[in-house]
Amino acid sequence: MPQCIVNRRAQFAASHRYWLPELSEEENFRRFGKGSIFPGHGHNYELFVSMQGEIDPHNGMVLNLSEVKHIIHREVVQHLNFSYLNNVWPEFQASLPTTENIARVIWQRLAPHLPLVNIQLYEHPQLWADYKGNSMEAYLTVKSHFAAAHRLALQTLSLEENTAIYGKCARPNGHGHNYYVEITVKGQIHPRTGMIIDLEKLEEVIKTYVIEPLDHTFLNFDIPYFAEVVPTAENIAVYIQNVLTEPIRELGAELYRVKLTESPNNSCEVFGPSDCPLHELLQQPTSSYAL
Repeated sequence: MPQCIVNRRAQFAASHRYWLPELSEEENFRRFGKGSIFPGHGHNYELFVSMQGEIDPHNGMVLNLSEVKHIIHREVVQHLNFSYLNNVWPEFQASLPTTENIARVIWQRLAPHLPLVNIQLYEHPQLWADYKGNSMEAYLTVKSHFAAAHRLALQTLSLEENTAIYGKCARPNGHGHNYYVEITVKGQIHPRTGMIIDLEKLEEVIKTYVIEPLDHTFLNFDIPYFAEVVPTAENIAVYIQNVLTEPIRELGAELYRVKLTESPNNSCEVFGPSDCPLHELLQQPTSSYAL
């Protein structure tokens, strides 16, 4: 029988605090910001447990999801729900309960009982982590958005020819989108802080290199790179991949994925870091783009 991945969702509400007792109050605040403030803060966590196996030819299931639900509740939810995470499990005293570290520890708790392939944990809809059982390696995703206009057209073609390729998107005055972008980074969980990257610095990098430059722009005119490159969703995703690779690497992690959603019907993803130097992109000459 073919292999199949099944997913089970669970929820819990919990609080936590980013605080290392070996550091002073000032040092904790400098490192963790508002997350260090006593007595902590809380989240409604959303957990997705992914499991893989063969489909049973008799009952048509990979696993009995009622039993899976019971195992997740017994091993995870009943411990974490309405808890102060720093104290609930000894793992969170050794390493802080960040989103990525919580996902890792949940994997450890469930792995003896379920054929896991991924643990995905949402702290809120704009921040989540994935853990796939690979030692201290984890993935962290930040979701953000910007609004921009563009026109899809090749300068070497006529309006009729561009319309044949791009349809309404080739109309001379352009059109706009509310873009949603997901940035996923990969790294090693620090054994003491529980982090693969400084989240505040990551969010600042995304704001500095993506959101602020692209938001409320006409991409063809305002971003030099798109004077020569057609700003399709695919090319915008590649541009974001290019400009973020080096800044994320400087923070000690690696860019893993850029997902760009142009509309509810259209999205694209690119994976891995870019080989294109950042300074080359930011110094592209502006050309005269004729509408």
